[in-house]
Amino acid sequence: VQLQASGGGSVQAGGSLRLSCASSGRAFSSYPVGWFRQAPGKEREFVATITSNGDTTYYADSVRGRFTISRDNAKNTVYLQMNSLELEDTAVYYCASGPGGFSVPTWSYDYWGQGTLVTVSS
Repeated sequence: VQLQASGGGSVQAGGSLRLSCASSGRAFSSYPVGWFRQAPGKEREFVATITSNGDTTYYADSVRGRFTISRDNAKNTVYLQMNSLELEDTAVYYCASGPGGFSVPTWSYDYWGQGTLVTVSS
């Protein structure tokens, strides 16, 4: 399963961005998907995850109520809608997938995208 994250960019605090995670693998729609982020000098941290059919989601406390994860299995794509962005949201965002997903630890996921940079400025 190959993953391609996109949609990052520069935005002012309070703004919005939508990230996409696309896959060409047929198994993608059978796996949960997670979004993670890594800020400079910090460890990679969990952001959000969604089940394979999209019926259940889970968020980190720091983004709950501001970010929304969703998926379109017909397009083999998972999205992360990010609203009310804060300076602390600046990071490289990664999507990940695998049969052991819908979990917080990074080691639960077998497949990772290359990351997309989100920069939030004041």
